[in-house]
Amino acid sequence: MAEAEKAEVMQVFTAYGLTVGESTPIVEALSKRPDAWIDFMMRFELGLEKPDPKRALTSAITIALSYIVGGLIPLSPYLLLARAQTALSVSVGITLLALLIFGYVKGHFTGAKPLLSALQTALIGGLAAGAAFLIAHLIAR
Repeated sequence: MAEAEKAEVMQVFTAYGLTVGESTPIVEALSKRPDAWIDFMMRFELGLEKPDPKRALTSAITIALSYIVGGLIPLSPYLLLARAQTALSVSVGITLLALLIFGYVKGHFTGAKPLLSALQTALIGGLAAGAAFLIAHLIAR
């Protein structure tokens, strides 16, 4: 799909104010250099940077700790409360509150409307948690 890719790269250049005539030789030259072509498309079309291999360990530790902390949010009531039914209710409330907070912060940093982002995150997370609970309930029967 080389022609479609060329058209997409042409759009990147025209978005910067270049004419089709000015962009065509650049697109043709880039398309003849596969490494440069891929690098350009990753950066300017997809907005992705090449990952830094030196950060792999830091990223892995960050992701692992995030999973642990994120998992403790819904599980903490079960560790602290004696009755499972009470722990379930508290867990649902705490989890929805955490999803609202995470969604708000996500919206703030991504430029989305924070309140809308908070509600979307809570809705999607709540539906996912509800589906997981329902599946577990059906399997346990």
